[in-house]
Amino acid sequence: MRSMVKIKMLRTKSIDKRKHPNDGTRISIMSRHTLNDGKTPDPKITADSYHEHIRELAPPDKLIGDYYKRKLPWQEYKKRYLEHLSKPETNAILKKLIERALRKNITLLCVEKTHHKCHRGILTEEMQKLEPKLKIKHK
Repeated sequence: MRSMVKIKMLRTKSIDKRKHPNDGTRISIMSRHTLNDGKTPDPKITADSYHEHIRELAPPDKLIGDYYKRKLPWQEYKKRYLEHLSKPETNAILKKLIERALRKNITLLCVEKTHHKCHRGILTEEMQKLEPKLKIKHK
């Protein structure tokens, strides 16, 4: 009889998508949970939407502004976000998250509808480079 070992998975999806039992620990990697004014709480994002908030894995505010307001090209955005992830303090958080994802299901959440042209896609690529055994699924 074969043992049924459930593979632990790192998932990503929009924070707007419904919770699913396979999500495991839902972690927001957004810089903020507000509307575009930066102050008004986003009514779609409640304390029930996520379990943890790891703001350090969000792009720095200036990078977000450069991309959305000043139309920074995607490749430059990606380069600068990877520089942010390589900072020792951010990289340590990243490595701890990888260790957790190897032991239990985790879902990384952001406001973008897909991981394409979203920092969670860049983040998971980097995580998989650091730990090739990490299984990733984008929703």
